Amino acid sequence: MIEPTQIQILVLCAALAQVVFEYFLKRANERHLWAMRNEPPPESGDLMNRETWAKATDYSLAKSRFASVEDAFGFVLFVGVFLYLFPFAFSEANWKTEVSMEASPWLCAFVVTVFLTALQIPSLFFDWRKQFSLEEKFGFNKSTKGLWVVDKIKGSILGFAFSLLLLALMIWLYREVSSAFPDTWWVLVFVVFFGIQLLLMILWPKFIIPLFNKLSPLEEGELRDRLMALSEKTGFKAQAIEVIDGSKRSGHSNAYFTGFGKFRRIVLYDTLIEQMETEEIEAVLAHEVGHYKLGHIPKRLAISFFLGLGGFFLLSYFLKSSWFYEGFALDDDLTNSFAPALVVFSLALGFFTYWLSPISNHFSRKHEFEADHFAKEAVGSPEPLVSALRKLYVENLSHPLPHPLMTTFHYSHPTLLEREKALREDT
Repeated sequence: MIEPTQIQILVLCAALAQVVFEYFLKRANERHLWAMRNEPPPESGDLMNRETWAKATDYSLAKSRFASVEDAFGFVLFVGVFLYLFPFAFSEANWKTEVSMEASPWLCAFVVTVFLTALQIPSLFFDWRKQFSLEEKFGFNKSTKGLWVVDKIKGSILGFAFSLLLLALMIWLYREVSSAFPDTWWVLVFVVFFGIQLLLMILWPKFIIPLFNKLSPLEEGELRDRLMALSEKTGFKAQAIEVIDGSKRSGHSNAYFTGFGKFRRIVLYDTLIEQMETEEIEAVLAHEVGHYKLGHIPKRLAISFFLGLGGFFLLSYFLKSSWFYEGFALDDDLTNSFAPALVVFSLALGFFTYWLSPISNHFSRKHEFEADHFAKEAVGSPEPLVSALRKLYVENLSHPLPHPLMTTFHYSHPTLLEREKALREDT
């Protein structure tokens, strides 16, 4: 058996720390929810009757236990891949030649894409079980098994194609630019990478989503008139308000904002329209408009830009360090090879950035509070949005009182009760 290097041990410790912390976090949340299962606490108000409350609790507990099994399996798989499969695949004689600096960018990209795609195969079992066991049990699954298979095939083909094209471009750019600007190549390469991400934000709703869902303009009538009037009133001037047929896969409801600039649009789930009154949908739209008017989108893009730039800087440092490659049980003659370094980042970086999630979630929740306040001012009252949020919680069986530590690490949105309190302040 090959003895792990110090760097491999460090990464494994980071992975184990996350898995152990997540295990105890989930257990704490489960005990917290179970203690309230049979009797909704006074602070929950009249949100749910006892039967719905118990069902929402059971749904949260079932998702938590399912996620724990998935986490444990993922850790075991990671250990095998990280210690044995990855070093073998990228240091074995034939493959090493195909991911070295001398290999074609297309070939390097192909090897990496095949490797990363293969690692996603075990997750298909969990996706299937979640859709047709857990979600089915609680009445949310609306998809057929045939539709699920078709979705996965489409998603895999698209994911493989995007990954192959993007990686080939990145590897080619790295080689060309680094030869001329060995110390600053990472700036230009990241700017191109980030630009492609922005382009995908524009193209995704127009060309990719229609491959999976039908998007239709919101039909003429009172709802559309009121939403367009609200859009004009708030200065948003939406290019389109569209309805997505989410009901053919799930009973969950939602609304989201996509695109930016003149390509911005609001997308409403058909389930949302069925479940809510006109003034409630109007408040939901006002909330989404609030994100745009308050500059949340460019702020998030700016943060993403600088974090990504920092990541590419680290990558540039590790690329030229032979100890980095040797530390992951790779041959030192792969030094400066972009492909294996990128795979290392894909496999290991998340175990370290995980501990920064409370910071990201804090700012995300702050933006949600601000968008809620904007919606309250836009519609003239907090009640339509409060009512809409309550319906979302009830229809989606979302538990309003998770463990505080769970919200810190996993909730990008404030809880319902926090949002209600904030909306009704100074009213």
